[in-house]
Amino acid sequence: MNIGGVGASSRFADRVVRLLERVEYRPARTESEKEAIFRLRYEAYRRENYIEPREDGLLYDPAYDEAPNCWNIGTFIDGELAGALRIHVASREGDILPDGVVFPEAVVPHLRNGKVIVDPTRFATKFEFSRQFAEMPYLTLRPGWMAGAYFGAAYIISTMRVEHQAYYRRVFGYELWGEPRSYPRVNRKVCCMGFDYFAQKNRVEARYPFFRSTWAEREQMFGRSSEAMRQSLGLFHAGRDARAQA
Repeated sequence: MNIGGVGASSRFADRVVRLLERVEYRPARTESEKEAIFRLRYEAYRRENYIEPREDGLLYDPAYDEAPNCWNIGTFIDGELAGALRIHVASREGDILPDGVVFPEAVVPHLRNGKVIVDPTRFATKFEFSRQFAEMPYLTLRPGWMAGAYFGAAYIISTMRVEHQAYYRRVFGYELWGEPRSYPRVNRKVCCMGFDYFAQKNRVEARYPFFRSTWAEREQMFGRSSEAMRQSLGLFHAGRDARAQA
C-alpha cells in the first residue's frame, strides 16, 4: 500500500507508516470471519473488565452487526488478525447508528438534516499485538477515518470512557456531544464525542500522515457491498469520494 506524500513527519508517524506495509484491512464477509472479530472483541473487553462473562466467548450485537449499513473491519498484521473496528454510516433518521441510539438528542438532529455520519464502535485489539506495537490504536482506528473520506462524512462520532476523551480530542479534534451515561452491554458509563470531518481532515493528516489513504484502498474496503446494502445507504456512492481527493 502506498499512501504517498508523507513528507517530514515525527519518528512515531514514520514507524506507523513503515508498519502499514505489513497491515491489511479486511471487511468481514463470511460467518467465520465475523466470528473471529466477535471473539477478539470479547477477549479485549473482558481484559478490561468492560463486559460480563459469556459462555460463548463472543461480543456480538445482532441488531447492529447485521445492519445493512455496517462494516466489521479486521486489521491484520503479517496475515494475523490483530484488531477490529465496527463502522456504521448513516444520513437519515431511520438509519441504524449505535451511538445515535444512546445519544439521540446529539445525533438525530444531524440525520434529520441529511448529514452523513460515520460511527466507529467496538474498537478492539489483540493483547499480544497491543503489547508489541504502540501504534495499534492508530492502525485500528484508521478505517473509521477512511470511511469519512469515502462517504463524504459531515461528522465522525464516537463513544468512550471519560478517561479516553483527551486522546480523541488531541488526535482528531473531537468535541463533547453528550455527557456520560450507560451504554448497552458494557458496565461503565461513556460519553459521546464528535467532530466535523472535513474541518479537521487537513490538520490531522498533516500531523499523522498515516491516516491518508488512496481511493483504491477505500474502494476495496467499502465498495464491495451487496446490492441490498447499496440500496439501504441511498445517497452513498463511491463517487462522493471525489470530494476527499481534492
